[in-house]
Amino acid sequence: MQWLQALRQHLPQHKYAIDAAVLGDHAQLPWSNLGYWQAGQQDYAAACRMLADHLAQTVNLNSKDKLLDLGCGQGASLLYWQQDYQVQYLAGVELQAACVANIQQYLPELNAIYQASFLRLKELPFSQRFDVVLCLDAAYHSPVPVFLEQVRSILNSNARIGFHHLVLSERWENLNALQRRKYQFLLKSADVNLKDLMTVGALYACLDRFEFKNIQIQDLSEPVFSGFADYVQKTLNSKASNDQVQGSKLDHFKIQMTAKLCRKLYQEGIMRYVQVTAQSKH
Repeated sequence: MQWLQALRQHLPQHKYAIDAAVLGDHAQLPWSNLGYWQAGQQDYAAACRMLADHLAQTVNLNSKDKLLDLGCGQGASLLYWQQDYQVQYLAGVELQAACVANIQQYLPELNAIYQASFLRLKELPFSQRFDVVLCLDAAYHSPVPVFLEQVRSILNSNARIGFHHLVLSERWENLNALQRRKYQFLLKSADVNLKDLMTVGALYACLDRFEFKNIQIQDLSEPVFSGFADYVQKTLNSKASNDQVQGSKLDHFKIQMTAKLCRKLYQEGIMRYVQVTAQSKH
């Protein structure tokens, strides 16, 4: 059994775990999202900050907001909200125990951090409700109605929400059963359930049903999907060819597969990466 124990030591501690250093972020509280990429950009952390900025600016995040960051990963977004937006009350929810421990060590002034699924918010002992709830590049791992039901329960009146998800484009209707099954398996490899995805119209209707207004759904497929795929292909692969590789082979494989999936989804246009923002009606 020694080989099995050795293998487990080299496996990620969680299915969402990623070695950010492989992607180019060596900070103590690193980023771990797909990023928002501009032409020629080769700075992974900067692209991640841009994705966070794009979401925060759309909901008009300000220092007086009581903010909850869902799926806050390794803590970079929490530090960013504190430093760049001067958010005075900030809490986070993260599923990975190692990430929570790291955040507690390097961000002790955080108001609260909970190790839990953001699909169980109703069970968490929040001391108050929130003005803004953000979920950066993570909500597509869950069904929108379940996500909204949980978020809805912790909002102040007229609170704003922002998250990223995947939607089905019009091309989806033209696929046959075999083609749809192929996409089902592809998405499952990224821990996305095809049955949880809907069209933009259905997503609008879902948000309205949960009593949200000022709904904005923006297609970010090119700067996110295509941008991340280009970065991995041009930057990381060139490092690999020059023997400048960091991290395990498993980390590299996971990142390469993610990039290939992003490339395929962008080029075929069957599914789109969208930013969703809205405001509570009450």
